[in-house]
Amino acid sequence: MHEMSLCESIIGIAEEQASVQHFSKVKSIRLEIGKLSCVQADAMAFAFDAVAKNTILDGARLEIDEVPGKGWCAGCSTEVEINQRYDGCPLCEYYPIEIRQGDAMRIKDMEVE
Repeated sequence: MHEMSLCESIIGIAEEQASVQHFSKVKSIRLEIGKLSCVQADAMAFAFDAVAKNTILDGARLEIDEVPGKGWCAGCSTEVEINQRYDGCPLCEYYPIEIRQGDAMRIKDMEVE
């Protein structure tokens, strides 16, 4: 489960920012997870609770915003929504689609004290 190592990285980022910005606790953290990122939101939530224990994120509320997948179709010169990384264009079936959105995960914001 790579979500576990992603959560460990999130904790590392939060701890680094705590030392730079002088806060001691994260009350909530919001992630954006792209539909094409290969990160499962439910697995992320499960891993977060386990990994956050006894860290700056212990007890923090995790919020996850899903970002839809979007790509550019050179065949019909249209931006289209895609559900899987290797989908063809839903309008003209052109392949491959250039991914423009939804293939990343990032920390959107944190509420700290």
